[in-house]
Amino acid sequence: MRFDRVRLSNFKPYGDADLRLTEGVTVIHGLNGSGKSSLLEACFFALYGSKALDGTLDDVITNGEDETEVDLWFTHDGVSYHVERRLREYDGRVDHTCALETTAGGDATRDGATAVRRFVTELLRMDADAFVNCAYVRQGEVNALINATPAQRQDVIDDLLQLGTLEEYRDRAGDARLGVEDVRNAKRAVLEEKEAQIERKEAKNPHERLNELERNHSEVTDEIERYETQRERAKTTRDEAAETLATYEETQAELTAIEDDIETIETAIRETERERDAHRDAIREARERVDEIDAEIDDRLDEAGLEAATPEAITERRDALDDREASIRETLDDRRVTAEGFRNQAANLAEKAEDLLERAEEADDEAETLEEAAEAAEEAAEERAAALGELREEAATLRERFTDADVDREEAAERREELRERRGEVRERIAERSAELANARERVEEAEALLAAGKCPECGQPVDESPHATGIDEDRERVSELEAELAAAREQASDLADRIERLDALVEAAERLDEIDETAAMLEERIDEKRETATRKREAAADRRERAADRRAEAETTREVAEEKRTEAAATAARVDELEDELETVADARDAVDAVEERLTAIDELEAEIERRREKRDALTAVNDERRDRLADKRDRRDELREGVDEAAVETAREQKAEAEAYLERVDAELDRLAERRTELQNAIGGVNGEIEALAELREEREALAETVAALDSLHEETSELEAMYGDLRAELRQRNVQELERTLNETFELVYGNDAYSHIELDGEYALTVYQKDGEALDPEQLSGGERALFNLSLRCAIYRLLAEGIEGATPTPPLILDEPTVFLDAGHVSRLVTLVEEMRGFGVAQIVIVSHDDELVGAADELVTVEKNPRTNRSTVVREDASGLDAASLADD
Repeated sequence: MRFDRVRLSNFKPYGDADLRLTEGVTVIHGLNGSGKSSLLEACFFALYGSKALDGTLDDVITNGEDETEVDLWFTHDGVSYHVERRLREYDGRVDHTCALETTAGGDATRDGATAVRRFVTELLRMDADAFVNCAYVRQGEVNALINATPAQRQDVIDDLLQLGTLEEYRDRAGDARLGVEDVRNAKRAVLEEKEAQIERKEAKNPHERLNELERNHSEVTDEIERYETQRERAKTTRDEAAETLATYEETQAELTAIEDDIETIETAIRETERERDAHRDAIREARERVDEIDAEIDDRLDEAGLEAATPEAITERRDALDDREASIRETLDDRRVTAEGFRNQAANLAEKAEDLLERAEEADDEAETLEEAAEAAEEAAEERAAALGELREEAATLRERFTDADVDREEAAERREELRERRGEVRERIAERSAELANARERVEEAEALLAAGKCPECGQPVDESPHATGIDEDRERVSELEAELAAAREQASDLADRIERLDALVEAAERLDEIDETAAMLEERIDEKRETATRKREAAADRRERAADRRAEAETTREVAEEKRTEAAATAARVDELEDELETVADARDAVDAVEERLTAIDELEAEIERRREKRDALTAVNDERRDRLADKRDRRDELREGVDEAAVETAREQKAEAEAYLERVDAELDRLAERRTELQNAIGGVNGEIEALAELREEREALAETVAALDSLHEETSELEAMYGDLRAELRQRNVQELERTLNETFELVYGNDAYSHIELDGEYALTVYQKDGEALDPEQLSGGERALFNLSLRCAIYRLLAEGIEGATPTPPLILDEPTVFLDAGHVSRLVTLVEEMRGFGVAQIVIVSHDDELVGAADELVTVEKNPRTNRSTVVREDASGLDAASLADD
């Protein structure tokens, strides 16, 4: 994987930035605080969203802005992708939108922050934490892995190499085994319960009980059939008697109904005659009302301006009134608009005059503020000039230190490093000579002790019996030589320490001179800026004074014009009142015309009502004639029904019906008892049959459960084997990872510390790290110096990266190797080794390495150089991409 391009808008210190990245080593260079690390954070944020941030989403939005945009183009495994993220802050919350698409080589698309983060995690096979632990060494976190516990280190590396998946599979297999075990125990318990139920049901002899119940049920059924035959005969007798009685009751009901109809018809005839009389009276009253309305119309003709009360005359008069009203209203609207225009002009002009006066006051205030600012800028310039003089005096004093020195200002740091290396060599020689002197003195003391005892110092035999001469004199001479060499070496070390101390003071003076030169240049620039600012402010103040005078004159003229407009508005308003009076006159005439028209309409309605009532009286007359005919027919039918009733036959039918109903009541009770008995027997038979069926089902269930338990036994054995297999596979792969990681770690460490005091690194199966010195002594990594720990951690990071890139069974695509300020704990010598490490990582096939640093030696190792600068006035950062091969040391030093 490699980053191709990143584009930012309002992200942290960046307003707008667009940077293209290539393969090779890219160094992002700039002053501290210029925003170098923010470029890497933007790439990290584009991939993983809020999971990549230490703070909240609103922390990445540039101060003073409410939106930010980050676009990242990257290529992974031959497919090009584009991720865009948008943040918008409103109402105290941040809205986060995100989308991913392929630009070449694929067709994947994702929408939403969560969906994009999951896709990137699956694509790279690492989440945000794994990305940091593998490829992204963030500023200040270079020692993170060395400070981690072995267990934490193991979790990190296992997750990167996907061994956590095997652990997850083992846990799933274990859960499956426990689940099968629970189900098997449950099934066994159910099987035992089924067998107990079968024994209990067989002990009840259900088949014998069924035969006895079926015999009793047949006897009850025969008796029920006999009673039902007798009940049917009684029902026939009851029904015939009931039919006779029903016929009698129907005749009586019909007589009652006919008599009710006769009374109803007679009542309706009387009510209809009264209604005809009411219509006659209403016709007379309507005629009288028509005469009254005619008189009212004659009284309103003059008021309405009509000669005759006809529809044509009314229409013609109304049209004339409409024309007159339209003409008046047109004139009235014009006058109203004119009056309103004059009033608005007067108000606007008055408001404008007040605004001009306010703006004149504001201009005076601005002039006063500008004059005060000019004075403040002049005072600031003088203060900075005084500070500049003090700095120049200090610089002159510091330069005098180099007058009598044997090195110049530029060579002091280099000379000090040479002397420090020589002092280190002398100290090593002192240590070697001290150890050799101690050994020599010990040999002399042992030899002298043997001689004092009368023994040979070489073989330990008595001197009289030994033919050999002793070598104690040579040892004593060697002690003297070593003492002389050791004294000379210590004197040389003391001399070097004094010279280094003097050079420390000169290096400090040189660094202070660099700071003074930079500060003096900045102060000279600020002094010029302040003086220019003072001149510009004074000119602006004079312009504001002149502008205030012009606005006051314009305000007076505007007030006079406003008064003229108020006078014209009053005259126009008087004409509006006259036109409104004319409109009221037209409205009165129209009301009179409407009144005449309404009365003509009332007359037409009354004439129509008179006609309707006449037609209603004629219809009511016809209705009463038809009712009288029906009344005669009803009276004839009543007389016919009274002659056809036989009272004796009706009484006989009543007696037969009562006897039949009494028998049916007795037989129904007996049949109910027998039916209840039959139902009890049927229920008992059904219960026994149910027991027999349940017994058969229990036997079938017992067989099925026995087969299920056997299958679960087999499945339990398989899941146990699967769980053990995943555990063994994970342990085997972890051991292989440990071996591979130990190999790559030692290869990488050898590159940066091959000639030093350390021989190799050991990584055990629990990921505990041990550093071995060349004399075989074991050290904990935390015992190393700060710079050594930093290089050790970088070596570990690079070894993990190589292991992930090479893979155990083949290469896999990996992200760029990103180092954010890796030299923060390193001195100059260790920085050179870091450069060697970076070059070797390229040799191992790392396609893209991105480094944030302000170290010149790392900048010199870059293929591409990205310079980040921050504008001190706007506090906004910009990026410039350059070809590092075209830069010389002088330009880098200037940066």
